Amino acid sequence: MTGRRARGLALVWGMLAAACAPPVLPPPVMGPGAVLDGGVFVSGDGTRLPLRRWVPAGEDGPVAVVVALHGFNDHAGAFETVGPALAARRIAVVAYDQRGFGGAPGRGRWPGGETLAADAREALKAARHAYPGVPVYLLGESMGGAVAVVALAGWETGESASSLADGVILSAPAVWARPTMPWYQQAALWVAVRVAPGLTLTGRGLKRYPSDNWAMMARLAQDPLWIRATRVDAMAGITDLMDSAHARADRLKGPVLMLYGLHDQIIPAPPVRAVAGRLADHPGFCLAVYPEGWHMLLRDRQAAVVLDDVAAWVREPGPAVPSGAGRRAPAFLSGALRAEPEQGRWDPPPADPRNP
Repeated sequence: MTGRRARGLALVWGMLAAACAPPVLPPPVMGPGAVLDGGVFVSGDGTRLPLRRWVPAGEDGPVAVVVALHGFNDHAGAFETVGPALAARRIAVVAYDQRGFGGAPGRGRWPGGETLAADAREALKAARHAYPGVPVYLLGESMGGAVAVVALAGWETGESASSLADGVILSAPAVWARPTMPWYQQAALWVAVRVAPGLTLTGRGLKRYPSDNWAMMARLAQDPLWIRATRVDAMAGITDLMDSAHARADRLKGPVLMLYGLHDQIIPAPPVRAVAGRLADHPGFCLAVYPEGWHMLLRDRQAAVVLDDVAAWVREPGPAVPSGAGRRAPAFLSGALRAEPEQGRWDPPPADPRNP
């Protein structure tokens, strides 16, 4: 093949690939009407998203409010144990099904990272209105963590991040950006999203698990709101979101609590370490590392320890948490702290939520 012909074919292929590239949709135009309305969160553009709330018992009211964002393919039910645990400590929790997930509109379709971030900002405003006079925090698990970062550090509206949230909690945040992925993984996704964006894939055959809590995972396997087959263009979409979160994280303002488990098999340690390292000198930053923790830290078998830390930090944000998990941060950031091999600690899973 001559050089001229090779260049011509490359040009044609590039034009075809660009023509097949997934469109980037602008976020919706938000109006002033975001509200928490019973079991529905009405976002600023009028979209109605299923809402769950857990509020403290009694007449005293909450001392703080947490707006919780679930992970990829999950829904607000991800916080069914988190909500009561924090409510018992007088911290209200509100969680909604994000667009494209759970019972929200567009199930299975990627709505765009900026759209998810815009909804998160609207939810914070609605929470401030519903619970006046108390601090409001944004909590994001996995994908929700990436959404939280982009929501508070990645928009140009002139609004102050501190006016939206008094702090942010990032649990196993999805910051696995393309530059930190193997080249073959990047290449496969690039080709797949252009050739077959609507193709759906499952986790079948992948020996990776999000938690050591098999009872919880068995329930997920039967959960009709859990998405088990993921569109390729949705995978590309969350990767774009992770790129944005990884790039913008050091623009966060105010207190930040980052949680990471050494047994996380979903989001590898290097990108988390890179982001945390850039935030290490940030005022109010706390990195809590859990040697027994997995990806679903808030639902793992040792979740009670993590939830105690979260509750204490929400009441008094600072560089430490009661369990001492923050003291492991220097060793984790240096790469000296790694997961210990499992020694028959748990049995094979009875069910896998990726494959019913």
